[in-house]
Amino acid sequence: MCTLESYKIDLKALTAAETTVEYDLDDQFFEALDGAQLEHGALHVSVSIRKMAGFFEFQFHTTGTVVISCDRCLDDMDQPIETDNQLLVKLGDTYSEDDDAVTVDENEGILDVSWFIYEFVMLAIPIKHVHAPGKCNSVMTQKLEELSGAVRSGEEEAETTDPRWEILKNLKV
Repeated sequence: MCTLESYKIDLKALTAAETTVEYDLDDQFFEALDGAQLEHGALHVSVSIRKMAGFFEFQFHTTGTVVISCDRCLDDMDQPIETDNQLLVKLGDTYSEDDDAVTVDENEGILDVSWFIYEFVMLAIPIKHVHAPGKCNSVMTQKLEELSGAVRSGEEEAETTDPRWEILKNLKV
């Protein structure tokens, strides 16, 4: 069982100007996250933390693959992921997430990066994800072609059998 405690970074305990943390994510990471849409994957995440005056700069570099369903045949497929992301973190009165920075409660001083990593991975997945040509499930592809052909032939029949449209077209000057 994966515990998300290792993804909590104590900002007050960081003494060096730059710190690097490495994570290897697997299926257990995705299972441990509540509400995660991804369930399978193998990713390596390198987090570089630079302590600056008044804030922390996090640089995330993520590489690996996740398993998602193909939009065309619905079979699982491996989607390669490689992304670089930045997150600015500062200490403040209460926890908040703004557009450009995350504020962590100064009394607590702990930032959980697990959900940020997950969101960065989700943003790296293309909107359209399909297998390479010829790799889709052949049975599903054949059925899709049959059904889309039936829809097209039905539309063509509807166009040729309704004479009212032809009369209206003749009225245009």
